[in-house]
Amino acid sequence: MDLQRHIEAVLQLTWIAAAVVWIAGCLTAKRASRSEARRTRIFHLALITIAFALLFSSRLRVGVLAIQVVPDADWTRYLGLVLTVAGVLFAIWGRASLGRNWSGVVSIKQEHHLVQHGPYAIVRHPIYSGFLLAMLGTALADGQTGCLIAVALAFLAWWLKSRTEEEFLAAQFGDAYTNYQARVRALIPFVF
Repeated sequence: MDLQRHIEAVLQLTWIAAAVVWIAGCLTAKRASRSEARRTRIFHLALITIAFALLFSSRLRVGVLAIQVVPDADWTRYLGLVLTVAGVLFAIWGRASLGRNWSGVVSIKQEHHLVQHGPYAIVRHPIYSGFLLAMLGTALADGQTGCLIAVALAFLAWWLKSRTEEEFLAAQFGDAYTNYQARVRALIPFVF
């Protein structure tokens, strides 16, 4: 197997592992006491679906979306692989740190706790940050315009979703959450 195919296989296995962890985690989540509106959920899912489709389906990348904008080189594939694995591991760490408070839908759980340890001491939304890093890594490994647009769409989707979460958490935890927001950045450590 040549290097490019080997890296592609490891990238696929990394994303499959993330999916397995997420599906398994869905089985242990607490019941929600308050959830986001259906229209915001549908909009988020549409953006994320388009982003992942662009990232993983080379058939969708035609014309301008198929332009190679990242050097087609072994070093970019290795860098992409490292970023993908690091991002998925960071997202899984975030998911594990949330425990039963996690939900795919913006919600406040019954007996919800404000988690500020582990990756939540680095960024307020480590799952989104981790998956964005992983998507950026996968986009670098592939190098086409469509992949980079996928990362931008995912960033927009998770940034919008994080704003809704911030509203829910501020309403639930008041000053404790406001103080947390002042100390810890939302998606990119020390930056944003």
